[in-house]
Amino acid sequence: MASGPPVPEPGPRIPGEHGAFRADGESHGPQASAGTVVPDGGSGTGDRAGTGGETAEEGAALLDDLRAAIGRYVVLPSDEALTAVTLWVAASHIQPALQHAPRLAVVGPTKGCGKSRVLDVLHETVSRPMMTVNTSPGVVFRIIGEDPPTLLVDEADTIFGPKVGDKEDLRGLLNAGHQRNRPAWRISGPEHKPTAFPTFAMAALAGIGDLPDTIMDRAVVLRMQKRKPGEKVAPFRSRHSVPELNALRDRLTAWLTPLRGTAHRLVPPMPVEDRAADTWEPLVIVAYLAGGHWPAQTRAACLAMTRNEVVQDEQTTLKTRLLRDIRRVFEQQGDTEALRSHDLLAALIQDAEAPWAEYGTKGLNAYHLANLLRDFGISPANHRFENGRQAKAYARNQFLDAWARYCPDPAQPATAAEETVPTRRAQSKPPAPPSGTLPIGPPGGPAGPRHTR
Repeated sequence: MASGPPVPEPGPRIPGEHGAFRADGESHGPQASAGTVVPDGGSGTGDRAGTGGETAEEGAALLDDLRAAIGRYVVLPSDEALTAVTLWVAASHIQPALQHAPRLAVVGPTKGCGKSRVLDVLHETVSRPMMTVNTSPGVVFRIIGEDPPTLLVDEADTIFGPKVGDKEDLRGLLNAGHQRNRPAWRISGPEHKPTAFPTFAMAALAGIGDLPDTIMDRAVVLRMQKRKPGEKVAPFRSRHSVPELNALRDRLTAWLTPLRGTAHRLVPPMPVEDRAADTWEPLVIVAYLAGGHWPAQTRAACLAMTRNEVVQDEQTTLKTRLLRDIRRVFEQQGDTEALRSHDLLAALIQDAEAPWAEYGTKGLNAYHLANLLRDFGISPANHRFENGRQAKAYARNQFLDAWARYCPDPAQPATAAEETVPTRRAQSKPPAPPSGTLPIGPPGGPAGPRHTR
C-alpha cells in the first residue's frame, strides 16, 4: 500500500526555472536548485509563483538564521554537525515530498551532554513535532499519515535496551519508518480486517550510548559531549526562546511548503552512495533549494560526518575485539578475580594473531588500554593480591556487563543472548531487516546494500 509518491527518475532540467549553476555546486539566480528536476506534467503543484513566501535568497538567509539560533542554545560536536541539524529541521517541513525520512541520532556517553536540550530546540522548530518517551505505539500508528509528524524520542536507549518489553512495537516502527511503503499491518475495526498503518516519519532519538545499528545506519549521528568550561550557551527560557524559535519555524513553513512539488522532482548530486545517500538526500535537497553557500557547505558536512562514522565503526569493532581478547586472557588464567595491568598487556601483545603488538607506534600500552575500555565504564584500580602486594589491576567483574552486551558467549542459551543490547555489525555483512515484532507489509523495493560508514 503506497503511502507517498514514487521515487522520481532523473530527468532534464527545466530551462529558465532555475538559475545558472557552477561546478562547485553553488547556485545563482532567483531559485536555487541544482541537480536534475523531473517535470510533473505542467500541473504547477508546488511552484513558487504567487505564494508570497520566502525567495531563494531569503531561504539561504533563513537557514543562516536558523543555524545561528540553534548554535546559541546547544554546543554541537562540530560545525558540520550544526549544519546537519539545521538542514534536518528544514527537511521536516517537506516530509510529504520525501522518499526517505532520515533519523537524527543524538547520542552521548553520559548524562549532561545536551541531548535533551537538542530535542527542546527541535520541538520548537520542526514541522508538527511529537515529543514522546513512553507513548503507546498504537497512538503513533494513528498519528502518522500523509503529512506525518516529526517524532522526537527522548531516553531512546530504554527502547533499545536488553529488556524492551512492550516497547518492541515502537522499536519496529522506528526501524521501518525510514522509507516509504513500509506499513505496519494490524487487525483493526469491528470487522477485524487487516489494516495498513503508515510508518513513514522523520524521527530524532536521544539516548546514552550508541543506538542499534539498524537506527544508526539510517541516521545523521550527533555524538554529543559535555561542555568544556569555556563553552557557553544561552539559557533556554520558554518565555523568550520559544517565540524566537517558533518564528523561525513559521518562516520555514512559509518558504518550504510551496516548494514540496519542486523538492519531490529534484534529484540532487550526492557526495555519498547507498544508505548514506538515502539518509542525506533530504538535507541536500533543502540545501539546493536555498542555494548560495549551502550546497557546498552541505556536501562538506555530509562527507565529514559519514567519514567520522566510518572511523567510529572501526574503533567500535576494535574495542569489541579487545573485550573478546581480554575475556580469553581471563579464561586462560582460570577466571581469576583480577589481573595486573602489566600482565594483561603482556598477554594481549603476545597474541601473534591480534593487532595489539602493532597498535599505535610502539604497541598497546597502559594508556591505550585504559582509553579503549573507558566507554564501557571499565578502568584499572589498586588491587591487593595474595602475596600482600598492591598493583594497578583490572577486576574481572568489571567486564561482565560489557561481555554480555557486546560479545556474548556463543555457548550461552539463545534466550539469554537475545536479551543483550544489539552490537554494531561488521561492515562486510549485509544489512539486517527492520527488527521488532511489526509485521511489515509488501515492500516497495529492496533496502539496498549497506553503505560504507
